[in-house]
Amino acid sequence: MANAKDYSVIVVEDETFLSKILSERLEDEGFKRVDVAGNGEEALQKIEANPPDIVLLDMILPKMNGFEVLHELKSNEVLSHIPVLVLSNLGQDQDIRQAQELGAADYIVKSNFSLQKVVNKIYELLDGDSEESDAK
Repeated sequence: MANAKDYSVIVVEDETFLSKILSERLEDEGFKRVDVAGNGEEALQKIEANPPDIVLLDMILPKMNGFEVLHELKSNEVLSHIPVLVLSNLGQDQDIRQAQELGAADYIVKSNFSLQKVVNKIYELLDGDSEESDAK
C-alpha cells in the first residue's frame, strides 16, 4: 500500500469548511505536503509551480470550473500524468462521464463520501500495484 509520507496532494475546493476538513485529515494521515486552492486558476498556478502526486478536484469552482482545470491538466505534457480524484456535488451520469473522458482517475459524489473513503481512494490511485486500481 502507498505510504502517505511519500506523497503530496492538493485539495481544490472553494467551500472553506470542506477544504479545511479534507486538508487536516490528509495532514493527520501523514502526507508530506497538502496544498489547498480555492478556485480553478489558483489550482493550476499551484500545480504548475509545485506539482503534487494527486489532485482532489471539485467541479463547481469560481474563476475556472473543475472541467476546465481537468482539461488544462490533461493537456499539459508535464502534468498530464498526475491522477485527479474528483470530489463533487455534480452526481449526474453525464457529469461523471465528462470528467472521466477528460481524464479523471475516479469520481466521488460528495453526498456519498466519507473522509475515510477519500483517503482510501487516494491510496488506491497512488498505489499502482493495487488490484483494485487495476480492475477499473
